[in-house]
Amino acid sequence: MKTAIIYVSKHGTTESTALKIQKGLGEKTTQLFNLKNINKIDLLEFDQIIIGGSIHAGMIQNRIKDFYSKNMTTLLEKPLGLFISCFYEGETAQSQLEKSYPEILRKHAKSCKVMGGEMLIEKMNFFEKLIVKKVAGISESDSKINHENIQLFINEMSN
Repeated sequence: MKTAIIYVSKHGTTESTALKIQKGLGEKTTQLFNLKNINKIDLLEFDQIIIGGSIHAGMIQNRIKDFYSKNMTTLLEKPLGLFISCFYEGETAQSQLEKSYPEILRKHAKSCKVMGGEMLIEKMNFFEKLIVKKVAGISESDSKINHENIQLFINEMSN
């Protein structure tokens, strides 16, 4: 099954997750598209679509929202997977997942997961560091990648 993984990654966590999913599904049949570098993707070439983005200030990137809005009809015609990279866990993370993708896409998706996240202080600009320290109380890098959810996502998308 030919799969497109479409994502946006600001500091590299979502890209790393996309690469793990690609490896788990098979690199020969899975193609990565970073919406920071690509504007047009022919979704008709693919049997299934995966979309992923990261949460910043409680929101997924606008490029992800624009992509699914413009391609809604096609996305609802194919097997779909949705994920977010999010540093928070539990109800907060679930709420951010629900805010990131419309209900119609979440209900259609074969898999819809929070993959955990990272605070990569060394990759943040001064303003981002200031906000993270003030709002989240974090002053050094930390990782909360959910490897179990990544594997569950791969398994669900493989079926």
